[in-house]
Amino acid sequence: MATPFLDRKRNLRITLSKDTDRVMVLNTDRILYCGLLGQRSVMTLGAHSVFVSLDRPFVIRINDGPWQERSVASVAPYVPLQVRSSDLMIATLHIEPETVDAAAIPWLAESSAEADLERVAQQVHSLYRKLIGTGDAGLTWPFDMDEALFGAPLPRRHIEPRIESVVDRIKANPCDQFPAEECAADLGLSFSRFLHLFRDETGTTFRRFRAWKRARSLLQYVNLDANLTDVALEVGYPDASHFSHSIRQIYGLKPKDIFAGSRRLNVLT
Repeated sequence: MATPFLDRKRNLRITLSKDTDRVMVLNTDRILYCGLLGQRSVMTLGAHSVFVSLDRPFVIRINDGPWQERSVASVAPYVPLQVRSSDLMIATLHIEPETVDAAAIPWLAESSAEADLERVAQQVHSLYRKLIGTGDAGLTWPFDMDEALFGAPLPRRHIEPRIESVVDRIKANPCDQFPAEECAADLGLSFSRFLHLFRDETGTTFRRFRAWKRARSLLQYVNLDANLTDVALEVGYPDASHFSHSIRQIYGLKPKDIFAGSRRLNVLT
């Protein structure tokens, strides 16, 4: 059962506070975050991620490679990375991999042409200015993120219908427990066949996919004045220790630090 403060959260929507330039737009398929970077350790995000500087360049290290100074960088899902910057703020665009045909989107590759990524960075900057009210025109919420950024939907990835039904179930209820054995039985597949097919169709394991979606669901609560134990239980973690470990492994920050850095964050869901 949802706790009262989380019930109230679902009624918080459009009005943006004008005393902050920090904003996050969040739906089931996309995240645009323009806010504090924080002192992060290694991150392992489950989305295609594009990091964009809002002022000064940042340095990024991808999968134990060398540190590179960049103003924009693209990182594939589930690849360990670190980002540091002397600038307090950064923009990140996260695109769920099961929703796009990455092979048809050149700038999602880590070897992307600089010009392709720079265009994406410009589009992120433009949308950010509109969100905080300093661009040429405001926005009416809700809006389609792909349309707002790129003028059209990104190419879709086609997933085998049985696996797509499991993907949709997890995305709709990321905090619930969905044992792989139960999903396999529901589809009339053996356990091993289900796990193999899931990985082939989504590009990752069932366990990792579910862990990312659960951690991702935390983001809708980060600007609330809330008890972290209540949030952990609401999001589906069995205890505070597991919650803290899992969140830090994915975001490179402890939950308490994520909430502390989000107090002045506008969240659109």
